[in-house]
Amino acid sequence: MGLMQLSYISRPFGFDDPALAGILLDARRCNLRDDITGALIVRQDLYLQLLEGPKKAVEAAFQRIRHDDRHLDIRSVRRRQADRRLFAGWAMRDDPVKSWMWSREDVAEGKPEKASDDEVMAIFKRLRLSLPV
Repeated sequence: MGLMQLSYISRPFGFDDPALAGILLDARRCNLRDDITGALIVRQDLYLQLLEGPKKAVEAAFQRIRHDDRHLDIRSVRRRQADRRLFAGWAMRDDPVKSWMWSREDVAEGKPEKASDDEVMAIFKRLRLSLPV
């Protein structure tokens, strides 16, 4: 059973702090159960998430997300096998990135959807570097 990384982009529906708290509570509970780690970058206009773990568990989590009405326009960006986890120890790291990612104008123009796999992974790697060891 190999390690899989899957990232996706979506738009929030009805985003506010209680909605984010609910998403994180659900994600952490399910991810601990399913041996999934990852990170969720959240803004009023964008969700960008990386899931990593056993392939079957990651695919099942992504299917649950696809049916979650708190997300709109969900698009898988990357699926790949990985040698190690980027967010080992984090059932779901969250970070409301506001300044070093795409601007609101970039999001409105569709730049996240046009981002390459490498650009998306660079965002998660930068977030990982900002975490305490």
